[in-house]
Amino acid sequence: MTAMPEAGAVSHGGGPVPRVSVVIPAYNAAWCVARAVDSVLNQSFRDFELIVVNDGSTDRTAEVLVGYRERLHVVDQANGGLSSARNAGIAAARGHYVAFLDADDWWLPDKLARQVAWMEARPELVFCSTTTRVRTPEGKALPDWCCGESSGSPLERIFSANAHVAGSGSAVLARRDALVRTGGFDETLRSLEDIDMWMRLAVLGGYACLDEPLTVIEKRGDSMSGNLEMMRASAIAVMKKNRHLLPADKRGGLWRAAYAGMLGDYAKWAYRRGQRSQAILQLTRGLLLAPVSRGRQLAGLLLAVALGRKL
Repeated sequence: MTAMPEAGAVSHGGGPVPRVSVVIPAYNAAWCVARAVDSVLNQSFRDFELIVVNDGSTDRTAEVLVGYRERLHVVDQANGGLSSARNAGIAAARGHYVAFLDADDWWLPDKLARQVAWMEARPELVFCSTTTRVRTPEGKALPDWCCGESSGSPLERIFSANAHVAGSGSAVLARRDALVRTGGFDETLRSLEDIDMWMRLAVLGGYACLDEPLTVIEKRGDSMSGNLEMMRASAIAVMKKNRHLLPADKRGGLWRAAYAGMLGDYAKWAYRRGQRSQAILQLTRGLLLAPVSRGRQLAGLLLAVALGRKL
């Protein structure tokens, strides 16, 4: 993590303080960043500033952004990765809320209006997200990323299902003072830095998901397969580093069940990649960790893998 400004600090510019600061991290995003920027500028809610962090791009990203002139604020930095870019955006933000949008995703026009109204009406919420449309780069619609279950505390739900926060890094709107209090995104993580942040935010207050498809993300076929080992290592790191955030009575059984469930998910992805032995290893570890709460589920997966069935 990196040092964050104190809550309430004004970090750039003058004039009226906007209600929302929108942060778009961009690395070699010349091919897509204009679509993301345009989707922000076309929002029905107008009280925002737009900050694009050019994270050491070597393509035409800077040239594309120049074309927007005073309609956005560009933060240029040496390449530091997604967490570093988001932290730079938070440091530059002046708004009461911060909304994140990845450069290859985009919003529908009422996204900010609906979220801001919801947060204003529910002061107990620290952050919120929205149901998210998912599509391929060719435009084929995939199943929506829907709001998760509402039972249990937000922190428990995020532990039990890492994808609980629908839309994640492109759908979340959070109170800036809460983001500052967390210390920022963890720059040591190579993946799942967003899940780690949502866990730490959930300790500070409520989370809710607006069940309207207001965010659109593109899912690329190689995004999971190319980074599976890195993602699994990051998922393990996030589960271990944040265990202490859970209430004392949840750090045993609930945590073990969540950890074993996570291992089961990665086992399925490994198996689909043809890594059968790796899948068996992860499922076995999960069974040993949570034989009662996850035993039936993981044993069923283990049998399917052993018999070569399709998952």
